[in-house]
Amino acid sequence: MKIAAGRRAARTQGLALTDTMSAESSAYGEAVRAVRAGELDADEAAELLIDLMTDGEILGLLDGDSPGLLLPLIPILLNRVPFVAGAVSRLGIPGIRFSDGGRGVVIGASTAFPVTIARAATWDPSLEERVGLAIGLETRARGANYSASVCVNLLRHPAWGRAQECYGEDPVLTARMGAAITRGVRVNAMACVKHFALNSMENERFEVDVSVDEHALHEVYLPHFRAVVEAGADSVMSSYNRVRGEYMDVNRALLTDVLRQEWGFSGFVTSDWVFGTHDAFLSLQAGMDVEMPLRLLRARELPAALRNGDLARATVLQSARRILRTCVQHAAAREMEAPTRAVIASPAHRALAHRVAAESIVLLKNETVGAAPLLPLAPTTGHLAVIGRLAARANLGDHGSSRVRPPSTVSPLQGLREALPGVRITTSSGRNERAAAALAAAAETAIVVVGLDQHDEGESVVTGGVDVGVLGRAFASGPLRRVLIGLAHLASRFVRGGDRSSLELRPGDERLIQAVVAANPRTVVVLISGSAILTESWRGRVPALLLAWYGGMEGGRALASVLTGSEEPGGRLPFVLPTDAAHLPSFDPAAKSVVYDDKWGQRRLDGEGRAPAFPFGFGLGYTRIEHRLLDHRFDDTGGYADVLVTNTGGREGSTVVQVYAADVSIRRPVAQLLGFQKVTLQPGAERTVRVALDAGPILQRDPSTRRWSPRAGDWGLLAGQHSPVGWADAGPLWRPEGLIDQEGVSDRQPI
Repeated sequence: MKIAAGRRAARTQGLALTDTMSAESSAYGEAVRAVRAGELDADEAAELLIDLMTDGEILGLLDGDSPGLLLPLIPILLNRVPFVAGAVSRLGIPGIRFSDGGRGVVIGASTAFPVTIARAATWDPSLEERVGLAIGLETRARGANYSASVCVNLLRHPAWGRAQECYGEDPVLTARMGAAITRGVRVNAMACVKHFALNSMENERFEVDVSVDEHALHEVYLPHFRAVVEAGADSVMSSYNRVRGEYMDVNRALLTDVLRQEWGFSGFVTSDWVFGTHDAFLSLQAGMDVEMPLRLLRARELPAALRNGDLARATVLQSARRILRTCVQHAAAREMEAPTRAVIASPAHRALAHRVAAESIVLLKNETVGAAPLLPLAPTTGHLAVIGRLAARANLGDHGSSRVRPPSTVSPLQGLREALPGVRITTSSGRNERAAAALAAAAETAIVVVGLDQHDEGESVVTGGVDVGVLGRAFASGPLRRVLIGLAHLASRFVRGGDRSSLELRPGDERLIQAVVAANPRTVVVLISGSAILTESWRGRVPALLLAWYGGMEGGRALASVLTGSEEPGGRLPFVLPTDAAHLPSFDPAAKSVVYDDKWGQRRLDGEGRAPAFPFGFGLGYTRIEHRLLDHRFDDTGGYADVLVTNTGGREGSTVVQVYAADVSIRRPVAQLLGFQKVTLQPGAERTVRVALDAGPILQRDPSTRRWSPRAGDWGLLAGQHSPVGWADAGPLWRPEGLIDQEGVSDRQPI
C-alpha cells in the first residue's frame, strides 16, 4: 500500500524529505516540522508518512490500540490515561490520544468547571473560549492531544439525562458557545464535536431511530454542528442512535454527503465508544474513520478483507489520510511550548471556574420583603439557616464519562461560611421537615438548597439496548448473546443516571420548601440541576429563587458571592421554564422510534400561545437595565443591530442584549434568536452595543439544490432581555424595519 505522489510532490518543491526522514523513528516529528515551516502542507506530509507504513500500521489507524479485553476496565482507565488510537512507535506517530472533557479533563485530578449548560447560561462566548483554552491546556498536560469537549446536541426536552452536557434549546446560542470552546481547545488539543447527530435522549440511545424532515434537520438540528465545523473542529464523533433508519456510523447521507461534501469538513470522524460501530466495512465507506476506543470489529474483519480484495485500498487510504493530515496539521499549529502539570487546577483555572459559576447563576425571582428585595442578603444579617440535602454537598453533576474529579470542592454551606465569617449559620439536611422549619423560624433568613444529582439524571452507562455482537462472534448469536443481553437489561434497572422520570423536584424537597417558607417568609430557594425544574406547586410562596446548576469545584463560593452581593447573578436561561410538562414535546425514555420536528421549547409555547413560567433568555440582576433598538442592517448573509443599553439602577450590573426576529404576519409569531451580546455597565452609564446577527433562523434550505433563501413572511426585529412573551399584546413591540418578504430581504423604513 505505497503511495508515491507525496514524495513526488515534495521533490517538486526541492525537498529531500526522504533523506531527512531516513531515521524512521523521527518521521512524524520531521513531517510536523516541515508543515510548521511551510515546506509541506498537511496533505503532503500525510502521504509521506503513509509511504513509510505497512498495511498493518495503516489499518491500525482505523481503530483503537487497546485490546477488546479491556472493555470492563474502561470506566477505571478513562480516569487514569488517554485512550490511544493509531500510534506507530517506530515512526514516532503518537496517534489520537483521547480525553473526555465537557466540564474539565477526566484524567486525574483536574479543574472541574460548571457543566456545559451552566456555561451556556453565561451567554458569554468569550468566557467560554477561555474555558476551552483551560481544558485544552490541562488535556495536553495530562498527555492527551484530543479532547471530546464540544457537545452541541440540542436540548429538545429537559428530561434528557445528559441535558447538562449541552448548551440548551437554541441553535444560535449553541452555535456561538460551541464555536467558542472549539477555538479555545484547539490551541493545545484537537477538538472533537459530539454527538453527530440528533442525540437528545439517553435511555434508548443505542437503539432509537429518529425521523426528521429536511426542514427540521438542516434548519434546526444541524446548524450548530456546522458552525463548530467552520470554527475549526478537528474531529466529529458519531452518535449511537439511528437517523432515518440507519445507525450513524453507517449513515453516509450525513457523514459524507452533508458533513464533508456540503460543509467541506476535512477532519476525521470517530465512533462513539464500543457500541457505536455496527459494521466494519460499511462504516468506513460511509465516512466513519476510527472505531473507538478498542480493537473490536475492524481489527477482526479488515485485515483479511484487504488481503482478499473485499475491501478497496482506496477506502482505507482515504480515512488514513484524513487522520494523519489532521494530526500533523494540529501538531504543527498548536502552541509550541507544552504546558507542565502545574497548570492543572492552578489558581488561574480555579479563578476562572469561580467566575464562570457566578456568571451562570440565574436569578429567577427576587421580591421585596420588608423594605428591600430579599437578595442580596442584608449586610446586617446576623443569623442564617442553610437547609437541604444538597447544602453541604459539592454536587458536580453526572458520574458518567464526563465526570471530573477535582483536587478540592466547595459546597454551598462551606461557601457561605467562608463569605460570612461573622454570621451565625445553622444548618439541617431537611430530612426532618418539622425540625428544619423550626431552624428556619429562628433565623433571620433561610436558604434552602435542593434539586438533582447524579442519581436523577446523567449518562446511562449500562443499558439493555447494546449490540453485544461487537464483542466477538460468540456474542453474535446463541446462548452467550442471550445471557449478556439479559444481564445488561437487569443491570440497567439499578444504575444511576439516565433520562429523568419527572421534571419536578423530589416530593421531599417540595415539602421541605413549603415547610420552611411557612416558618420564615424570608426564604431563598436555590435549585441545583442540569436542566428545567417545574416550580408551579410552590413558586408563588417563595420570594427569592435561583438556579445554580452543577457549579463545578468553586460553585459553593460563587453561589455565596451572589447571595451576599459581592458578585451579581449573571446568568440567563438557555431554555424555557414552562408551567406544565404537557406544554413541551412528548418524551418517552423507552421509545424505540421518535419524530423530531421544529416545535420544542420556547418555540412550541409561542406557537401554541402558552405563557411560560420563565421565558428563554430570562434572568434578573441586582440593578435595572433598559434596552432600546436604535438601528440595524440585515440581509440573508447576516448583519447587526445597534442597541442602546442604560443602567438606571444604583450598582454595577450586566445584561445580555438579545435580538429576536419573528414573522409578525401570523396569528402567533414565534421568536427566533438572531444574536446576543453580554455587556456590563456602571450605575448611570449607557452604551450603544452592536450585536452581530445570524441570518440562519430566517432562511430555508431547498433539499434538491441545497441552496438557502429567505423565508416568506413579514419579519420584525426586537431587542430585549429575554424572548418576548404575551403575543396578544406584543404587536407594538416589534419594529417592522428590515422586514423579510416574499421577494427577499430589504432594509426599508416602517410601513
